[in-house]
Amino acid sequence: QLQLVESGGGLVEVGGSLRLSCAASGFGVDNYAIGWFRQAPGKEREGVLCISSSGGIRNYADSVKGRFTISRDNAKNTVYLQMNSLLQKDTAVYYCAGRSYSCNGVMDYWGKGTLVTVSS
Repeated sequence: QLQLVESGGGLVEVGGSLRLSCAASGFGVDNYAIGWFRQAPGKEREGVLCISSSGGIRNYADSVKGRFTISRDNAKNTVYLQMNSLLQKDTAVYYCAGRSYSCNGVMDYWGKGTLVTVSS
């Protein structure tokens, strides 16, 4: 069974950068679509970015366009979320999630999340 573990969250100032990691085990991430999602306090969970097994990228959130990028390292079996020019509204628990092949559909496997706090 696919297991996903996020890391890299923490405290960062406005305008700063963080890179989140999603380490997979059980199966290779090259067989899965892996997406990043986030949930801010008092808000619904929203999708951020997703990368399919073929490398196609879907951008779920216009608010991160041009600031966040998703990438995959098959050798490390890890998916990354590079976050630049961070804003206070980016504060959230960030989750990675996976399903077979395509970003289209409900994610089947979820990590426990990592907290990102952007301070002024």
